[in-house]
Amino acid sequence: MTQGAGQGPEVERTATLRDFRVPAYVHETGPYVHSVHPGEVAPPPEETYPEGYTPTERDLPVINRGDTVQVTVDPETTVTPPASTGQGPLYVVGDVHGYLDQLVAALQEKGLLDAAGNWCAGTARLWFLGDFTDRGPDGIGVIDLVMRLSAEAAAAGGYCKALMGNHELLLLGAKRFGDTPVNSGAGTATFQAAWLLNGGQKTDMDRLQDHHLQWMARLDAVEEVDGHLLVHSDTTAYLDYGRSIEEVNDTVRETLTRNDADEVWDLFRKFTKRFSFRDEGGAEAVRSLLDTYGGTRIVHGHSPIPYLLGEVGSEEDEDRTDPVVEGPHVYADGLAIAMDGGVTMAGKLLVQQLPLAT
Repeated sequence: MTQGAGQGPEVERTATLRDFRVPAYVHETGPYVHSVHPGEVAPPPEETYPEGYTPTERDLPVINRGDTVQVTVDPETTVTPPASTGQGPLYVVGDVHGYLDQLVAALQEKGLLDAAGNWCAGTARLWFLGDFTDRGPDGIGVIDLVMRLSAEAAAAGGYCKALMGNHELLLLGAKRFGDTPVNSGAGTATFQAAWLLNGGQKTDMDRLQDHHLQWMARLDAVEEVDGHLLVHSDTTAYLDYGRSIEEVNDTVRETLTRNDADEVWDLFRKFTKRFSFRDEGGAEAVRSLLDTYGGTRIVHGHSPIPYLLGEVGSEEDEDRTDPVVEGPHVYADGLAIAMDGGVTMAGKLLVQQLPLAT
């Protein structure tokens, strides 16, 4: 694995606000379908997306800091010692979405970073599951940290690697194609509008450089490590891009290399789908990926654990508390591990050692 603009008017950002609200300038820039007016709450996403689904609506409902999200954490979160392979322990990180301070704190808590924020875990192996930017205050700072840790970990005999998330595709598309119309399957859409609608930060776009773009474009989409199939999205859409891990990763990179707006949009659209492993048929969907690409469990980000559990409150609730997420959520007959703790909705940025207890 190789690791290596249009924008709206300036707005004041609140670094401590962690929810799914989008910038005020979203509704002032670019055409998109079915816009959500400021203050409105978009309907919850469906479990099954219709043919031609396109993320031209806000990807997840608005969650304010006071909304009720009481999460029962799956008890299967006790780490067992890694197998004796000569390699260090394996860790995975859920969606970061620009929350650099929370990321550093979580990595320090696990003993991966020292007090100065430098790699101190020797031969440990660290995988990020994607979605480094958007919604939070410092997406570019997150990317810079991951790139630096990749070099520091390799020098110490370990590694730090990352997967492609749908928000990496979104930021790449917004930078490359801006307001160029794309065939969304539901009318006219643009990457610029979708990026703004789903939490794009002007400060990230202003600081985005060529080396960030090159790094994102080279990220793998799928990997298998120690029997864990690592992906970003809880969807079976990966099967559309190849019958092996290598083929999927090559196809995604080739699609980005061709630089065709409609092709990249279709890739983004498919990586934005979610909830394929939830409810009836979820375990079968997981098995379809495991049977094709290998592994005994799938580990993913993308869908916040409170949404997977269906325990998200509404703005009309009178008794609301902050989300309570203490660890990963194991579901789909024990075959899937969800790692997005909902940091953008005042949840928790999860860093977890694998394997979990069986």
